[in-house]
Amino acid sequence: MDSEPLFPALAAPGPAPALTFGDRALTYAGLASAAGTLASRLTAAGATRVAVWATPTLETAVAVVAALRAGVPAVPLNPKSGAAELGHIVADSEPSLVLAGAGDELPEALAGLGRVDVVAEVADAGASGSADTGASGPADAGDALAPSSPALIVYTSGTTGPPKGAVLSRRAISSTLDALEDAWQWTDADVLVHGLPLFHVHGLILGILGPLRRGGSVRHLGRFSTEGVARELATGGTMLFGVPTMYHRIAEALPDEPELVKALSGARLLVSGSAALPVHDHERIASATGRRVVERYGMTETLMNTSVRADGEPRAGTVGVPLPGVELRLVDEAEAEIPGDAGPEAVGEIQVRGPNLFTSYLNRPDATEAAFAPGGWFRTGDMAVRDADGYVRIVGRKATDLIKSGGYKIGAGEIENALLEHPGVREAAVTGEPDPDLGERVVAWIAPADPALPPTLDALAAHVAARLAPHKRPRVLHLVDALPRNDMGKILKRALGKG
Repeated sequence: MDSEPLFPALAAPGPAPALTFGDRALTYAGLASAAGTLASRLTAAGATRVAVWATPTLETAVAVVAALRAGVPAVPLNPKSGAAELGHIVADSEPSLVLAGAGDELPEALAGLGRVDVVAEVADAGASGSADTGASGPADAGDALAPSSPALIVYTSGTTGPPKGAVLSRRAISSTLDALEDAWQWTDADVLVHGLPLFHVHGLILGILGPLRRGGSVRHLGRFSTEGVARELATGGTMLFGVPTMYHRIAEALPDEPELVKALSGARLLVSGSAALPVHDHERIASATGRRVVERYGMTETLMNTSVRADGEPRAGTVGVPLPGVELRLVDEAEAEIPGDAGPEAVGEIQVRGPNLFTSYLNRPDATEAAFAPGGWFRTGDMAVRDADGYVRIVGRKATDLIKSGGYKIGAGEIENALLEHPGVREAAVTGEPDPDLGERVVAWIAPADPALPPTLDALAAHVAARLAPHKRPRVLHLVDALPRNDMGKILKRALGKG
């Protein structure tokens, strides 16, 4: 595969809208000028790697595009990270500069880095498209690099130790975005709406770089709100990206917000990711709007692996089929492949390979080697089953969501979905704990819909047994005010029972 531009629309940019953040916007001509100017500065400074203070702003988008155009790997930083985590990331990735908005106050952990303030405003660039676009010269150095060259270093959440930097190549980014073009019928006419953070794969690579690679546009909400979603989808937005927490808030708001119902009904594609969307929320949104939410599955290390296709069946509770170019298999505990016709109760770990995979963990050859099985298969740690037609259903993480009880392998995810269908349940998480008879017993952590009238264990056990199977019913119940979650809305199961 020869080198290619990541953003063809920046080669001959014009007045079409590219990025909108609230009342601030850049056309393709404006983005090419702002990013090209910054890219030239990075090249002149001899930058070898840059950190990006990834606030949900125009400056972050310009900074990342500029780094990619200059061929300088970028390390997005979560502004909510603590001092110890930031210190580790800076020491591990050794950026020569940090890119930030002029008004951003940076923490002490970044004090040792040279700072470059990002300028996102370009006078008159959008009106005529005649401004200096920066589309030639050193600003385009990145497009001449080999596809295997590092583009981004995105740090994992670090739930089992310090965060690891996943090195993502230009090929990985382009291949995953092109596979989504095919699966979602994504074109330059699409206008993407989202309010996701910009320091991870979902919000930055899919949500910002995705529209720019297609030549379309993105409208970032800054801060998610159902009013913002309704406004942007009603005025030209065609696609919505969100995480389950956002779609849950949408589902809750639909009965009282007719404008939201109308806006969602007119959207071309609603996409949820980063965690499983409860079936109950799927059904509430579909019932009110006539639109089904599409789910996809990916990781920092793999980018996108599977998705429900825009022209396929939007089956609630599944993440669809493998994307073009991605190979996927399920394996048992001995890493033997589970046959495709093994049936929907055959739980196995997902392993994938393809051009979408990361190159390595930065400075961690040991962790990189351990992450791969023979044959180049990446061990995702996610457990799943497959429907007869190849649709993948994720049932949880191998480390926290696979419960071995009474000789059965039980995925926590399907029990959580069943619990969320109970009217007395607002939030649900399922874990396993040691049991002298069963090996492990199913434990339910419930935030009640009405704290004054919480559901009983017997009621929840009967509810689950009627929908799934008796051996999947919870045997222990913990009532909580709310479940601990990270910035993406994922439940932090390791924090349950602590504090």
